Amino acid sequence: MEPPKGIRASLLQFFIFLPYFIGLLFLGVIKGIVLCPLVCLVVTIGNSAVILSLLPVHIVWTFYSIVRAKQIGPILKFFLCLCLPAAIILWLVLGILASVLGGALYGFLSPIFATFDAVGEGKPYPFFHCFYDGTWSTIKRSFTVVRDFKDVCFHSYFSLMDELRICCPDQKHYEIRLHQLPGAMIVSALGILVDFPVISLVAICKSPYMLFKGWHRLFQDLIGREGPFLETMCVPIAGLVILLWPLAVVGAVLGSVVSSIFLGAYAGVVSYQESSFYYGLCFVVASVSIYDEYSTDILDLPEGSCFPRPKYRANETESTAFSGPIPRIGSVKNNASTREGSVKVPMIDIKPLDLLEDLFVECRKFGEALASKGLINCKDIEEARSSKRSQVISVGLPAYALLYEVLRSVKANTTGLLLSDGVTELTTKNRPKDAFFDWFLHPFLILKEQMKATNLSEEEEEYLGRLVLLYGDSERLKNSYAESASPTLTERKRAELDAFARRIQGLTKTVSRYPTFRRHFVCLVKKLSEDLDLNHDGSVKEEGSITEAPAPVKIFSRMFSKSQRSFRRKGSMNGSDQETRKGVSRSVHIV
Repeated sequence: MEPPKGIRASLLQFFIFLPYFIGLLFLGVIKGIVLCPLVCLVVTIGNSAVILSLLPVHIVWTFYSIVRAKQIGPILKFFLCLCLPAAIILWLVLGILASVLGGALYGFLSPIFATFDAVGEGKPYPFFHCFYDGTWSTIKRSFTVVRDFKDVCFHSYFSLMDELRICCPDQKHYEIRLHQLPGAMIVSALGILVDFPVISLVAICKSPYMLFKGWHRLFQDLIGREGPFLETMCVPIAGLVILLWPLAVVGAVLGSVVSSIFLGAYAGVVSYQESSFYYGLCFVVASVSIYDEYSTDILDLPEGSCFPRPKYRANETESTAFSGPIPRIGSVKNNASTREGSVKVPMIDIKPLDLLEDLFVECRKFGEALASKGLINCKDIEEARSSKRSQVISVGLPAYALLYEVLRSVKANTTGLLLSDGVTELTTKNRPKDAFFDWFLHPFLILKEQMKATNLSEEEEEYLGRLVLLYGDSERLKNSYAESASPTLTERKRAELDAFARRIQGLTKTVSRYPTFRRHFVCLVKKLSEDLDLNHDGSVKEEGSITEAPAPVKIFSRMFSKSQRSFRRKGSMNGSDQETRKGVSRSVHIV
């Protein structure tokens, strides 16, 4: 739909839209009020039951893992054991409170957004979906939230504790310097006492400017049908943003208040790292300037800060993380200056769940090929189904898929990671906006550059793939080359490939701790188990005769016969380019 031209047409469109928007909002609020108690009850009871039931196990196993950790020194172990009771109490209180608040907010807001999304352009039966969408789906997703939370508290937790106890050759040894602790703790306390009131006051003073400037930009976009109001299907949701903008401002202020505590406490870390009480005090003063400059850049106020910013690192290069102008990637002014260009050249915004689904699609594709070669057998699938947790299926297969994604990016000479469709490139600009996603992306980018500099041959790539898949099992690795000669590798090259294999396996373990990973993996293993039970006595025809088919081939051939799902892609183009918009691929989200 082409945006209206002229002030009169824009105002007429606005007044026509207003009762339509109010009706949808009223219906969504009613659904939210009805579902909020139920969803809050499900999430609160489910998460609280998980926390309380696993609390004794968490206490005992955490103490045991800390005591048995080889990379932690005895003094640090004693210090961690002293702090652990306070951390457990904090986890118990914050976990239950977060479940209550999170369940209430999700139960109230999810039906509202689903109501607005139901009237999107091109959707069938909008009147029915206005009432139905966001009801049963919200209840089902609340149970999914509890399940993912249970996976994090059980599988991800034990995975972290296992990694803590096992000392790898490339891990550092950590010990604490007792003579630095008193000064660091005093500096942390001073940092909290100074930064908490000052940063809170700065945030409160800047909140009115954030409120009215945000409203000004949203109303300007609404009247001119620009930005989030460009597409007709986005207009109701964007209108809801106008009403909820004060909540966003309040959330930003509360986030600043909470972050001021951690920012002030970080002064103790600086004091400990620099072995200097003076540098810790300097960071207490500089942290206020750091926050002031950051908030100024976000709000597009004049650069600089009225607060002093003393040097708090002995080595100036180490303070670059908090020095210099902050790039205005997410600022309002930057978005306004590039708004026109963003319509002509859409930006690709990739979602974390889409990346996870694509990873399992790759796992299925590679699993079929590896099963046909005999590198994955029935024993691996049985161990994955049982409590033994086969490393070949749970870690090796996802690591194998991620490895070849990195190798594909190396061969294509891309700046980021080239996804399975061969077109979409994951970079630091279009990565998912979750801050912790940097923990996943940046190590893979570093690994890509390291492998690019190594310049592996095809034989070495295949050897590295088998080494990653078989999780360093030297006997199976040797047997995998029974029909062909293994590549001749020097000791240096073999050490490099072993280091790459350990690195990619470690990164895969980190990815496997993502909340939804376990759920996808369980579905994968369940499907493998069903096919194994149905086809262990099956057979296939080959040249007129009946021959027994290898079990893994039958399992994967049935499982991977489904068509692969690509990323969802939504085009955001001008209304005059309707044909072009229809031709845009739907493999990623475009905003």
